[in-house]
Amino acid sequence: MLHTKLFIEVRKFIFESFKKELAPQIVYHNFTHTEEVVNAAYEIGQAENISEKDLEVLLLAAWFHDVGFIKSLENHEENSKEIAIAYLKEINYPEDLIAKVCKIIDATKMPQEPTTLLEKIICDADLFHLGTENFNERSNLLRSEWESCNKKSFSDIEWIEQNEKFIGKHTFFTDYAFKKLNNQKVQNWLKTKKDIKKTISKKAELEEKKTLKKAELKRKKDKDERPDRGIETMFRVTLKNHIKLSDIADTKANILLSVSAIILSIALSSLFPKLDKPSNYYLIYPTLIFLFITVVTMIFSILSTRPKVTSGEFTQEDIVKKKVNLLFFGNFHKMSLEDFQDGMQEIMKDRDYLYKSLMKDLYFLGLVLEKKYRLLRIAYTIFMVGIVISVVAFVIAFKLMQNG
Repeated sequence: MLHTKLFIEVRKFIFESFKKELAPQIVYHNFTHTEEVVNAAYEIGQAENISEKDLEVLLLAAWFHDVGFIKSLENHEENSKEIAIAYLKEINYPEDLIAKVCKIIDATKMPQEPTTLLEKIICDADLFHLGTENFNERSNLLRSEWESCNKKSFSDIEWIEQNEKFIGKHTFFTDYAFKKLNNQKVQNWLKTKKDIKKTISKKAELEEKKTLKKAELKRKKDKDERPDRGIETMFRVTLKNHIKLSDIADTKANILLSVSAIILSIALSSLFPKLDKPSNYYLIYPTLIFLFITVVTMIFSILSTRPKVTSGEFTQEDIVKKKVNLLFFGNFHKMSLEDFQDGMQEIMKDRDYLYKSLMKDLYFLGLVLEKKYRLLRIAYTIFMVGIVISVVAFVIAFKLMQNG
């Protein structure tokens, strides 16, 4: 039937119309697509065992269903019907069959809602490519056409998601199309879903690379702008000053300990032996106050110099996450040499990690100094006030003894 005189002339008319009048950016709804729809309609029509006359009407509708694109993109079905009516009237085609052809063309409007078998056949033929292996090729042509004609661009993920949504909702109407095309359509749908995941993953990867590249450029810029020698001098001088202050605190604590120990020795050797005599009872309370003050002073002095060592245990994950400061011995004294070397290499190859470790070292050294000087201040205050109180107590005790 496709090679009868009627269809040879119709094919020639459609071909010349597309060739002369179709805009070059219409790369999907062209003669190639129209011929594919005609062949698909013929294949489905024969499989569905429709009559010769119905098959003729169906094929005429298939040839004319997209020819309206030569006039405009909007309402192309109406343009297609006008062209079909004019052509078919010119060749004296029956009026009732012309009306039938137009009704079948109307069925190709989106969303498709066919009611008769012929309408279902042309709908399946129009979207025949959904169930073929060249689905992606046809889809890309449609995307190009939409972007060129509608002046609208789609990102890869937007287009793939649109295809996935369309295929997911689509169903073939005829038994033949469903049996022949549905399996491949499902495969195309699954591949589209997989492409969505790949595209999202690729986009995320590109974003990550872009972020890392920005971070690297910023790091390099900061490196160029940062005065390295000045930073190193700052750390060196500050750490040296902190260590010197720590030595001063320890020296002051040692002085206070030595003085307190001497005073305690004298008190124990000179005062205590006299306390067992009834005549010296007035010395008991001043001596006890004196000893108490001396002992408390020694306790605070010892607390200010008492060393504190951390556990020295950490995991490789702590190094990777930059949570440990290997510059302080208390953090690595329980490590094996190999682990310590690995950790130090990690610090040396990461400039930010190195500086952060120095900052931590400086910070915690400052906390230790604050504690040392606070305890030392308390010790000196107790010693100073205690000496005064002790002297006053002894004076009062002597006065009471003389008055008694």
